[in-house]
Amino acid sequence: MLRLRPLDRHDHQILRMFSFEAAFWRPGVPRPPREEALADPMIARYTEGFGRPGDFAVVAQEGAQALGAAWWRYFPAEAPGYGFVDETTPEISVAVLPGRRGQGIGTALIRALGQEARDRGIGRLSLSVERDNRAAALYMRLGFQPLAHEGDALTMVLELNQ
Repeated sequence: MLRLRPLDRHDHQILRMFSFEAAFWRPGVPRPPREEALADPMIARYTEGFGRPGDFAVVAQEGAQALGAAWWRYFPAEAPGYGFVDETTPEISVAVLPGRRGQGIGTALIRALGQEARDRGIGRLSLSVERDNRAAALYMRLGFQPLAHEGDALTMVLELNQ
């Protein structure tokens, strides 16, 4: 049975694993070694020192196995994430294990983030997604709207105060 729970301070490796899955989601494309990829500053900024004020994450699991995670982080303008909108809008990341995609886990994780954000009085969430990632359709279905595009990536925003 699928269970969602907040990330706790002992789950840093889970978050790193799902950060890798989020960054290297494309099936059939060779992936770099995990530790090498996670050392890239643009990827590391999504998990490094996670647990600072404003950070939040939720993990989906069955039994003891983590199947997916979704999290948000605020970024400063001088060190933005890929889906940066402004310093008051947290950027989310979402990843599900490749063999478990398309089973509603991502939807449950995103809805949990949205509810937590509403409970905290956060007005909107942002993200970045490549146009050919099938998750882009999921984000649109859940209310995210395109705000900007750069190359093959879309920056999308979910307004929570509507």
